[in-house]
Amino acid sequence: MMISVPAKPFDYRLAPARTALVVIDMQRDFVEPGGFGASLGNDVSRLHGAIAPIAALLAAWRARGWPVLHTRECHRSDLSDCPPSKRERGEPSLRIGDPGPMGRLLVAGEAGADIIPALAPSMSEWVIDKPGKGMFWATGLHERLLGAGISHLVFTGVTTEVCVQTSMREANDRGYECLIIEDATASYFPEFKRVALAMLTAQGGIVGCSATSDALLAALPAKG
Repeated sequence: MMISVPAKPFDYRLAPARTALVVIDMQRDFVEPGGFGASLGNDVSRLHGAIAPIAALLAAWRARGWPVLHTRECHRSDLSDCPPSKRERGEPSLRIGDPGPMGRLLVAGEAGADIIPALAPSMSEWVIDKPGKGMFWATGLHERLLGAGISHLVFTGVTTEVCVQTSMREANDRGYECLIIEDATASYFPEFKRVALAMLTAQGGIVGCSATSDALLAALPAKG
């Protein structure tokens, strides 16, 4: 059975139990004051609008026993997986690995690398630590998804134009059917989100489709 979701540029056909909900980088370091996002001079409150829609989707997926995966962008404590071209870019007040209010920024095991409590993973959900912007680089995720029979991916999280877009493009290259949820993703720069969504769905859905969380939730079958 396939479920049809009203979407752009065409309806997205979802395969129950073979469609994973993907929550990209909803970490304290990006969403809360004092983290890496704030160190770049960003208004982290601009990401908060995505939290409630993601929570609603998580509840729906959990109620149906469908697969969920969360990603965290973070690095080893010795930063051996963080190239200088990444750490030295720009002029943040704190760089990756520097100590901050929530521990060393974007370092695995530090409080700031944790997913925010409102969206905390359950014990059965996958948590993928990734050293890059995309979720497939150096993670072994593709092989895990293939082994689990996952063919469809529903994308949420932050930021739309960086880690979400990169992950969705990587997924498209690997043959996954992709859907991004418009109100369940966010950017520090609203205009970047708008353009990223347009890019992903351009040319007849060159990377995938987009839909609202309400449209997706309304299309899901009843629990049970």
